Amino acid sequence: MVIHRPALCNSTPKDSLRDDSTAIIGLEVKKLQRGSSGKIARPSGMDYNTTPPCGTMRIYDRRKAVLDVRGFYLFVCQEDVSEEDRTYQVTALVLCDGNMLNEDFAYYLSVVGQRSKEIGLGTFGDGANRLRPMLIFANPLGAQFLDYDSTLIHVSINLQTEHPSLYRAGSIERAIAGDADRGIRVFHCYHDRRNRGAAPESAVPFRHLDPFPTPNRSEATVPRGRFILDVCPSMQ
Repeated sequence: MVIHRPALCNSTPKDSLRDDSTAIIGLEVKKLQRGSSGKIARPSGMDYNTTPPCGTMRIYDRRKAVLDVRGFYLFVCQEDVSEEDRTYQVTALVLCDGNMLNEDFAYYLSVVGQRSKEIGLGTFGDGANRLRPMLIFANPLGAQFLDYDSTLIHVSINLQTEHPSLYRAGSIERAIAGDADRGIRVFHCYHDRRNRGAAPESAVPFRHLDPFPTPNRSEATVPRGRFILDVCPSMQ
């Protein structure tokens, strides 16, 4: 979805809207569940389907002209309260700057742009392969210190100045992959003081480097359509 203030968008130069999160943002919502163990599902990486996460998202205006805007992601863990009454509760929530997940806009564009597909496949030539990417990136709720809480993660270190109901609880640092100098991006975590009682700032701010769990992965894919039966035919 896109959240915007029409008056600001209509009076602001297009290039300025790319970084003006007070005028317009793109927002993607990711709903997760909690497993039988009590932990968030897919903690070591979740599916983003055919669109990689990014701190910049490409949309289009009424003239169908390109409009690039800041991207944010809302992660929620929704649990049933009563299946009979169809009521639910959110037990964990993170609203984060998309750049904490990925800031490579060129890669984002390479995936969401027009691609070719294979056609005329199979014995009868009526098959097609859409060659759709299936992407996995970090799941912030996989970090235990963000579970069972509501957190805003933002690049600004002084949001509480503009929004007194917020206070800075700590920071998350992410090391840039393949950077010989170990370049670091810093993001700041905010909580709402109205949920914390008096003087929440008395706690020492936390600081975590690359806190999101990542499984061991290989470049090889898992074979598909492999069925194993409890039979043993003769090899002759």
